Amino acid sequence: MTSTGNRSQLEDLTPGAVVVGLRPDGPVTVVAAVWNGSSCVTLTYRTAGGEVAEQLVFRDDEASFAIEAAAQPFSFDGDPDRFRLVSEARRIRLAYLFDPRLAVHLSLLEPLPHQIQAVYGEMLPRQPLRFLLADDPGAGKTIMAGLYIKELMLRGDLRRCLVVAPGGLVTQWQDELADKLGLSFQILTRDLIEASRTVDAFSEHDLVIARLDHLSRNEELVEQLSHTEWDLVVVDEAHRMSAHFYGNELKETKRYQLGRVLGQVARHFLLMTATPHAGKEEDYQLFLALLDADRFEGRLRNGAGSVDASDLMRRMIKERLLRFDGRPLFPERRAYTLPYPLSELERELYDDVTTYVTEEMNRADALSKQGDGRRGNRVGFAVTVLQRRLASSPEAIYKSLTRRRQRLEDRVAEEREGAVRDVGVEIDFDELEDLDDAEVERLEDEVVDEASSARTIAELQAEIATLRRLEALAARVHSSGSDRKWQELAGLLSDSPELFEPSGARRKLIIFTEHRDTLNYLVERLRTFLAREDAVISIHGGTPREERRRLQELFMHDRDTTILVATDAAGEGINLQHAHLLVNYDLPWNPNRIEQRFGRVHRIGQEQVCHMWNLVAADTREGLVYVRLLEKLEEQRRALGGQVFNVLGDALPGGRYAIC
Repeated sequence: MTSTGNRSQLEDLTPGAVVVGLRPDGPVTVVAAVWNGSSCVTLTYRTAGGEVAEQLVFRDDEASFAIEAAAQPFSFDGDPDRFRLVSEARRIRLAYLFDPRLAVHLSLLEPLPHQIQAVYGEMLPRQPLRFLLADDPGAGKTIMAGLYIKELMLRGDLRRCLVVAPGGLVTQWQDELADKLGLSFQILTRDLIEASRTVDAFSEHDLVIARLDHLSRNEELVEQLSHTEWDLVVVDEAHRMSAHFYGNELKETKRYQLGRVLGQVARHFLLMTATPHAGKEEDYQLFLALLDADRFEGRLRNGAGSVDASDLMRRMIKERLLRFDGRPLFPERRAYTLPYPLSELERELYDDVTTYVTEEMNRADALSKQGDGRRGNRVGFAVTVLQRRLASSPEAIYKSLTRRRQRLEDRVAEEREGAVRDVGVEIDFDELEDLDDAEVERLEDEVVDEASSARTIAELQAEIATLRRLEALAARVHSSGSDRKWQELAGLLSDSPELFEPSGARRKLIIFTEHRDTLNYLVERLRTFLAREDAVISIHGGTPREERRRLQELFMHDRDTTILVATDAAGEGINLQHAHLLVNYDLPWNPNRIEQRFGRVHRIGQEQVCHMWNLVAADTREGLVYVRLLEKLEEQRRALGGQVFNVLGDALPGGRYAIC
C-alpha cells in the first residue's frame, strides 16, 4: 500500500514505514529520514534481523522501492462496525476452543449422555474417522450423526457432506437435520441432477442426501461419485451393504460395491446400523472391511473365531443407556414365545406340502446337476417361499397353491405341442439382497406362481394334479376354522392383561407378518373379531410413501385405530412409540429383522414397558428356524461382546437354547 497513487516517493519514507526494494535480503522499517535538499534523504532503517543501517536515497531511486505499509500512529479512531465484524468472526471461528460442545448449544435438541459420549468421546477424537455406530434401534443415531456433522462444520473441518440412506428415510433425514440442527441438505433427485449445469450434482452441491438404491443401481452415478471428494460420508442402515462367501467365491451386492466407493471418496466415513451382525462371522468381517479393507482382507481362517472390532465401533444396548440423573433411558422390554400345536387337519396339510416341496427340491437339484442351474435355482426359490407361506397362514398357502395351479394350467393350454418351454422369470441371486421389500414381494409372487421342474406336458399335468389335491386340502383347512395360529392370537387378544388399559379400553398393538395374503387375512379376521372396520389398518411393501405416513399418523393419534398389521415395510424408519405392544405373527428368518421390528416401539420417548410375542408352530420347519435364530443370536453375542438383547424369549420346550 502506498500513500500517493501507484508510485512511492521520497516523501513516503516516514518513521514506521515498511520499505521493499532498498535491500535484497528483505523489507526494512524506517527509523528516521533526514532531508538533504529536495532530492536526497539520509535514511536510517532497521532490518528484519534487527540490524540498524543508514543509506542515501535519491529522487532517481523512487522507481526501485515501494512502501509495503504506511506507518500509522496507535489510535482508537478506526471504524467500530468493521472492528466488531472482524472480532466477532474471529470469536465464532475459535468458539469451539472455549465451548467444546458448541454444536449442542447451537441446536434445538437436548442430547442424552450416550449421544454426547458417542460424538465427543468416540467420534471427534478420531482423525480421520472410520467408524461404525451400532447402538440399538431407537437410540437416536440420526441425532448423533447430525451433531457430529455440525461440530465438524463449526471447527472448519467440513464443507462437503454426503448422507446415504434407504429411500424411505431420506426426507426424515432432511427434516431432522434442518429442524433440529439448522443444516440445509438437498435430496439427490432426478430433477436435481438434470438441473445441474454439468449434470454432476455431486460436484455442484456440498450438502447432499442420496437414496441408497438410487445410487447403487445407477452405474453412471457411481462413476461420477468415484471422481468426487467428501469431507464426510454417512451411511444409514449400513447393514444393507452386504457381501457373502458361497463356497470359496465372494459375492458382492451392488450396495456393497457402492460402500467400497463411498469409503474411497470420504475423508471421514461413518456407518450406522443397529444390526451389524446377522449371525454369520464371515459376513460380519466382510462388512467391517468397508471401514478397514487391509485388516479384514480375505476369508476368516477355520478356527480363528470372532475378531475384536471394538476400536472401530460403538455398540450399546438400550438396557445400558441412562439419563443424566442416572435413571434408565428406556423402559423394560420383554419378549415371549407362544408355541402352539397344529391341528390334525393342519398337520396333514403341513406334511403333504412338505412332501411336495421336498420332491420339487430334489428335482431342482437334478436340474442343476444336468446343467440347467438357472431353472433349478428358480424352482428351489419357489418351493422355499411356498413352505414359508405354509407356516404363515391357511390363507397364504391356499392362495399360493391356487395361483400356482392356475398358472401351470395356463401353460398347459399354451404348450399343447411339443415339450413344455420354461418361461419363468429370471432370478439374479447375486442381486436379490439389493431389492427392497416391495420388489421381493413381487418377485416371490411371480416365481412361486410359475417356476416348475416339469419338462413335458405329462409331468406338468401330474404336478397340477398334486396341486389340486393340496389346494383342496388347504381349502378344507381354510374353511374349517381350525387355524390354531389365529386361535393363539385371538386368545392373546382376549386374555392378556397387557393389551388393556385399566379402564378396559384396548391398547394399541402392532402385528407383523411376512406375506401380503396373510396380512389381508388378518385384517379381515381382526375387524370381525373387534366388530369395528376402522379399528384395524395395514401397511405393506406396495403402500405408497405418502399413504404410509398418513396411516402412521392415524395409528398414532386416532383413538379408534387400535391395531396396525404390517409387513417389514414398516420395520425401518417408522417411529411408533405411541404403542408398546407387538406380535410377530410370522417369525422372520433373520434375527435382525425382529430387532428392527421391536425398535419401532422401543425407542426414545417410550415410557411404557414394551412387550413382544412370537408365535411359533412347534415341531415344524418354523420351529427349526426358531432354533437356528437362537444359534445366530449366540454368534452375535460372542462377536458383539454380549451387547445383544434376547428378542425371542424362552426357547421352545425341549430346545437346545434358553437365553435369559
